[in-house]
Order: sequence, then C-alpha cells, then structure tokens
Amino acid sequence: MPKTLERYQKCSYGGPDTALQNKENELVASSRNEYLKLKARVENLQRTQRNLLGEDLGTLGIKELEQLEKQLDSSLRHIRSTRTQHMLDQLTDLQRKEQMLCEANKCLRRKLEESSQQVHGHHMWEQQHGVNLLLGYDQRQSPQQPQHHAGNGFFHPLGAAAEPTLQIGYTQEQLSNSCVTSFMQTWLP
Repeated sequence: MPKTLERYQKCSYGGPDTALQNKENELVASSRNEYLKLKARVENLQRTQRNLLGEDLGTLGIKELEQLEKQLDSSLRHIRSTRTQHMLDQLTDLQRKEQMLCEANKCLRRKLEESSQQVHGHHMWEQQHGVNLLLGYDQRQSPQQPQHHAGNGFFHPLGAAAEPTLQIGYTQEQLSNSCVTSFMQTWLP
C-alpha cells in the first residue's frame, strides 16, 4: 500500500513537473548537440578557407591536397565561365548598339544627300531664274541693273533703283574670284 500511494503521489503531483523537466532537459541536450555540430562545421569551413588561401597545407595528406586542387580547378573554371559569359553579353550589347548607330548614320547620310540634292536643285533654279538667295531675300537681277562692287567685299553701295538689302555671306562671284574658298567650305554646292 505505501508503494501504491507513492506511485499515486508521483503521478498526480510529481508527474507533470518531472515530465516538463524531462522535456526541458531533452531540449537543452538537443540544443547543446546542435551547437556542437554547428561549431564543428564552422571550424571545418574556416580550415577549408585557410587551405583554399594556401595556408595550413602542411597538415593535409595527398588525397586532401588532390581534392583541394580539384576544388580550386572547378572554382576557377566556374569563374572563367562566368567572366566569359559576361564579356559575351557585353559584346552582344555593343554589337547591337553599333548596328543601331550604323542604321542611324545611314539614315542621316540619306537625309543629307536628299537635302544636298534639294539645295542643288534650288541653286539650279536660281541660276535659271536669276535669283540670288545669298542676299537675304529673293532679288531678281535683271540685265539692266549693273552690279557695282565697290567697298570691302561685304558691303555694297545701293544703286538708285535697287531695293535696300542686307547681304549675309559672300555672293557666288566673290566665292569664285577670291581666296575665301581655300579657308572655309561653302555649304551650297
């Protein structure tokens, strides 16, 4: 009977405390084991890092050295592959930009040729109709109005029948008769 009462008291009063205490002890033990495993893993990783950096190689055996060499070769191949892929991506991007710039250049060249043809067409029209666009506005030159070229090449005295004009740039005669063409390119063909 005393054993039965003792067991009853253990199960009734001491049981939950003991079960809770056992769970806590198991949790502490598992946490300690996990800590020890993680500590060993950190030490192993630090040793491997030192070995990869070329430190503490004296304690390694031949098999460990061969494994380390294989690991270094594999890492080096991976790094080279990544670098090569990055360089190829950059090259592809630069080639695409070059192609876009070439297309833009062709388009601009085409527009320049079209505008130079238009300017040449206007110049031909000027010569056919006697219009000088370099004077600032269209002035019809008639054979009855003589051209007086007094002055310094930029300013011309106005004739009695001529309208007031502002000349910007050189006339075609000045361009062909002077040394101006050797110093600057004309924008009109």
